[in-house]
Amino acid sequence: MVYDANVLYGNTLRDLLIRLAMTGQIQVRWTHGILDEMQRNLAANRPDIPWEKLEKLRRLMNSAVRDCLVEGYEPLVEGLKLPDPDDRHVLAAAIKVGAGVIVTSNLRDFPAEHLAPWNIEAQSPDDFVLNQIDRDGRIVWACVQQIADSRTRPPETVNDVLDALERAGLVESVAALRTG
Repeated sequence: MVYDANVLYGNTLRDLLIRLAMTGQIQVRWTHGILDEMQRNLAANRPDIPWEKLEKLRRLMNSAVRDCLVEGYEPLVEGLKLPDPDDRHVLAAAIKVGAGVIVTSNLRDFPAEHLAPWNIEAQSPDDFVLNQIDRDGRIVWACVQQIADSRTRPPETVNDVLDALERAGLVESVAALRTG
């Protein structure tokens, strides 16, 4: 799987997606370009976060997920066609590593007809997490519990984390987790 920058933007969703990757049940990849985009957007929209903290976040992400960085995809970019040419680097990275899924909140920018020749599917974060719940809901639940346990300033409960994930667009996933 390749995570697009927009699914790495929000703190709680990013935390869940990275924890899912850390389980070893899935192989997740991204590029320096994807992380650059995430950092630029966070810096623009959250000027209260110091750049040093954004750099630390990037380092922590790269160290948390084994073999996450895709390199050598750049020559593929020019030959690809997507509605938004700025998204071609994400598709190129997915092609380079043979990923079957791009997890993105911008599904319209990754139409099936452009991905099909590469046997790649775009999935919303909600669909992606639902698929992980279908595979083993206990793993997803454990990741949510770990997030709640890690949040101490201020303390958060599992319900707080689920509420944040629901606000981030994981409506069906959260419903499935709550009904367990």
